[in-house]
Parts: sequence; structure tokens; C-alpha cells
Amino acid sequence: MAKRKQLTEEEKRRKELVKELLKVSPVKTGEDINELMKEIIAEMVGGVLEGERDDHLGYERYDTENKKTSNSRNGYGDKTLQTTYGEAQVKVPRDRDGDYDPVIIKKYQKTVNADIENRIISMYAKGMTTADMEDHIKDMYGLEISDSTISRITDRILPIAKEWQSRPLENIYAVMFLDAIHYKVRSEGRIIKKAVYIAIGIDLDGNKDVLGLWVGENESSKFWLGILNGLKNRGVEDILITCVDGLTGFNEAITAAYPKTEIQRCIIHQIRNSTKYVSYKDIKKLMVDLKRVYKAPTEEDALLSLDEFNKIWGKKYPKITDSWRNNWPELSTYFKYPESVRTLIYTTNTIENFNRQLRKVTKNKSVFPTDDSLFKMLYLATRDITKKWSMRRHNWGEIYSQLAIYFDERIPS
Repeated sequence: MAKRKQLTEEEKRRKELVKELLKVSPVKTGEDINELMKEIIAEMVGGVLEGERDDHLGYERYDTENKKTSNSRNGYGDKTLQTTYGEAQVKVPRDRDGDYDPVIIKKYQKTVNADIENRIISMYAKGMTTADMEDHIKDMYGLEISDSTISRITDRILPIAKEWQSRPLENIYAVMFLDAIHYKVRSEGRIIKKAVYIAIGIDLDGNKDVLGLWVGENESSKFWLGILNGLKNRGVEDILITCVDGLTGFNEAITAAYPKTEIQRCIIHQIRNSTKYVSYKDIKKLMVDLKRVYKAPTEEDALLSLDEFNKIWGKKYPKITDSWRNNWPELSTYFKYPESVRTLIYTTNTIENFNRQLRKVTKNKSVFPTDDSLFKMLYLATRDITKKWSMRRHNWGEIYSQLAIYFDERIPS
């Protein structure tokens, strides 16, 4: 049996005080608790304000021997303070010269910190600059707030974000999109480029979710393997299809962690890489011929169209056909599926749209001071963005019925 914790003398005194308080003010309902808490807050704030005024004047009440100022006490003003428990009436001390400025509750402050902190976190999540937040808080509450205070308040979200990052996940994901977005972060006096690795999964019910955000060095297959192994440790036993860009070593990392997973390389990325060195005079005609490849009804038709493309453009742009043929096993995965599934997996647009929203939030931050500050902002932005993800994937019934046939041994009945 665990030993009961020994109370300190201070804790014992507080406990006795609470008992005495409850004798005088018995609590029987939730409303009684609210009323008692409002009185306690008012007394506590009032007591601190009294101490502040004493410090400002330099002497305590009736201590005329230590009085070294012509200034003196001048009664009290009333303030209604909004608290979590309702309105509390506070007596605010005044001085004769009128230059005493309360610290714990500023002259124009009408609410306690919880409300302000929630607003700061909300503004931070929307990518507002520190200067804008300071101006906004000053306009709303008449409060001066520093950079360090904003950082301290938003840092309180870090434990929640870390817990979110390690939460248990679904056993099986129908589709998973993997990508990275890059930011500049200050590290040991230097500004370096860091990758934020992102995984978005669609579960067997068609629901989309951000599974994690990982800040690391430049994008690498080794780091991705660590992330995929981390997903396994969080409960992900199987991924039917992954959609990725063309990072070297990506396929090996996925196969090492999830050997049965099918890999679909993003067609849009492949097209961009294929055409970035094509002359503007050729681009329209070339794209018409290339479209016959990736829009073909079957893989066989696509390969025939690729041969035709090579006959027309192979001499002038030999690397295009070579790239498509070398990457064909991952580029051609979607041909086996009907249009509803193809539309879902042939491009990484799902994760690129998410990245675009992250960039909107972070556009005012050219450099982040630490990895934690970057992770903190991206987590809060993610929380805002995913609030709108309440509906399952369009046409999911048809998509699921197809996947259930193709992966009948891996999807539980």
C-alpha cells in the first residue's frame, strides 16, 4: 500500500483555513462554490493590491515613522472583474497623488488571465506576428504585453502538442500521404533549413487526420523510416496505399516498415520534374502527348502511349521517357483501380493543400528561434485547420467497396 504523502506545515495551515472557511460559508450547490470562489478571488486580488500600494508609498498603514513621502492613501475604487466563476467585485486602492499603477490588475483590465491567454493562443495559431498580438491585446484590454510573456503563454501548449504527437492511432489506414515542408530555424547562432515531415491518413471509415508533424534535418529516407517505425509503435499495423513524392530512398523506407504497402508516386510531381527543362515552344504539344500516358484507361495503353511519346520527343528530350520508365513501378500503381480510387491516390494534392494552409499561417515568420517554436505554431495551425475536417471522403462508399476487394485479406470483415 502506498504511503500517504506527508503535508508540509504550510499545507497543513492552508487545509485548516479551508475547513474554517467552509464552516462559515457552507457549500451545498455548484452556485455556492461559484460565489465562494468569487469572494476568495476578490479578497486575494484586493490583498495583493494593498501590498502593491504599500510598496509604492514606501510605508505600511499607520507606520508614520517610516513615511518619507508627501503622498498618502486615498481610499478605494470599485472594479468589476470578469472571472471563470462570474463577476467579482474588487476594491482597488488609490493614492493621493494618483500615480500608483496596479500591476496584478491593470487600470483598464476587466478580466483575468485565462481569457487573455486563450486569445493569445488563438492569435498565435492564425499566424499573427508578436507585434500585432501586442497591439491587439492593448486595444482590447489596455494591457502592455511583452514578447517573452507571449512565448511563455504559448509554451504551455507544448505538453499538449507532444501528447497529441504520441497518441494511439488506427490499426489500418486505407491511404496515407507523406510529404515534407521546409522552414528556416535558428540553431547555435546559425540559420539552417529544416524539414517538417507530415503524415496524413485516411482510415477505413473515410476520415482524414493529420497523424503527426516531425521537425528534422533535411528531408531523408532514414528520417522517414524512423517516422514510419514510430507510427507502428503507435498502433498502425498496416497501410494499404501510400502516396509520396519522388524522394530518393522513399520506397525503401516504406517497404522496410510496411512490406505489403502499395506505393503510388505523385503523377503531378513527375510531370513537373519531366517538363521543367522543356522549351516553352514545345511545352503545349509535349503535354498533349504526355497526357495520353497518365490519362490512359489501362496500364497497357499507358505503356503504348509512352512508346509513342518517345518516338516523337525521345531524341530532343531523352531524359523524360527514361524517368517515366525508371519510376514506372510506383507511377503505374493507380492504373489497376477505377476512377474513384485513382482520383484519390494519383496525386499528393491532399497533403499539398494542407501544406498550403500551413504556409499561410507561417508566412509572417521568416525564421523560427527554435524547433519547439516551429512545432508549436504548426500544431496550433493544424488544430485550427482540422476542425473543418468533419466529413468523410467524398464517394467513400464506392472507394471502400473497391479496396475491400483488392485487399480482402487485409481488411477485417
